[in-house]
Amino acid sequence: MQNDFAIETRGLNFSFSGSAYVVEDLSLQVPMGSIYGFLGPNGAGKTTTMKLLCGMMPGKHDNVFLLGQRLDLSMPDIFKEVGTLIEMPSLYLNLTAYDNLRHLCVLKGLDKSLINPVLETVGLSYTGRKPAKAFSLGMKQRLGIATAIIHKPKLLMLDEPVNGLDPAGIVEIRNLLIRLKEEYGITIFISSHLLAEIERTCDHIGIIHRGKLRYQGSMDDLLSRPGLSKEVLFQVADAPAAAEKLLPIFPALKVVNQHSLQLNIDEHVQVSDINRKLVELSVPVEGIDVKKGLEEWFMNLTNEK
Repeated sequence: MQNDFAIETRGLNFSFSGSAYVVEDLSLQVPMGSIYGFLGPNGAGKTTTMKLLCGMMPGKHDNVFLLGQRLDLSMPDIFKEVGTLIEMPSLYLNLTAYDNLRHLCVLKGLDKSLINPVLETVGLSYTGRKPAKAFSLGMKQRLGIATAIIHKPKLLMLDEPVNGLDPAGIVEIRNLLIRLKEEYGITIFISSHLLAEIERTCDHIGIIHRGKLRYQGSMDDLLSRPGLSKEVLFQVADAPAAAEKLLPIFPALKVVNQHSLQLNIDEHVQVSDINRKLVELSVPVEGIDVKKGLEEWFMNLTNEK
């Protein structure tokens, strides 16, 4: 058993009452120190997998390993080093953020001196006497994460942590998770159906569809895989005028707006070569934004047909 993985499963299977597998032959490898995005469409088996990892589902757990320990041999002590937030956070809505955490410290036998630093970490130290029922959805989610990290875990597992949040709330959670990894060294395992958010947050990724793992690897490896096209936006002073010069050479070029040109290229074409050609044609480039064609690739991978 390697200790390089915060989470490892070996051919994990699960079904409800003898029906078809909800999770089938699942072999996850979540590196220590990573933010691992567990991605899949709704109904793919993400939440069931999360519950299996937490020992919340019936059956064997001898092929699930957390922090190098076999789950069936290490429960419940292993969860002194693991934090979990599955589905919606369980909060006392009439209590303040501080009192929610104080109650949890009493239940877990933790020192109350941990509370204020955790509230500071999740950005809720300013809430004072405001009850949790008056919190925004994003604030409730951050308080839920606070309950999962109050005991300073090495591993944090979150099920759809930005589901239902507005754009500002999503950014808050994203920045918090990156901070937890970089400043506190916590390995984070996130399930989500939001490709764009996983791409911005995670350095490793696993894609599940119909209970089966369809892809697993680093985000860098995914972005460099053959056949993955790039959408490149070139910022220029006058896009329509530049397009007149460029269309004979780049017929797929599109004018996005007065200052942006869009070109889709494959992995064999270098953005730097295109930029050099634009300069040669007296089209100075003020900025370049490269977007990989992950969404189309993901949709093809999880296509129901």
